[in-house]
Amino acid sequence: MQPRVDLISLGVRSVDASRSFYVDGLGWRVLRESPGEVVFLQANHGLVLSLWDASQMHAEAGTSSPDGIPCITLSHNLGSAAQVDAVMAEAKAAGASIVAAPKTQPWGGYTGYFADPDGFRWEVAFNPTWAVDAAGTVML
Repeated sequence: MQPRVDLISLGVRSVDASRSFYVDGLGWRVLRESPGEVVFLQANHGLVLSLWDASQMHAEAGTSSPDGIPCITLSHNLGSAAQVDAVMAEAKAAGASIVAAPKTQPWGGYTGYFADPDGFRWEVAFNPTWAVDAAGTVML
């Protein structure tokens, strides 16, 4: 697995309130969104911040929803489903716990989740619409 983070997802209580804070308040640029469900923001060269409905995020990442503790995942995006499978196997061999085996998602991508020794979730993903241009802007 290359040492790289492509996407940081925050499980938020209100996508609309978080969107207002980051976009209207801080001026961050929206790349794509599904109103009330998820907003993708350009964070840095090739890096995206996802503001994701916490209940949906907990369900997909295989986490419980303890009161007051926000959910966060780090994502590693790859070029194919086969690469996702290979990185998941590599993580397992390194001692990670597989918390959600790779599968095709309703939005068209292919993702799996593992937990590091402290329980932090990593999403390993193939998103067929993900690309980064020369300027570092993520194209979704």
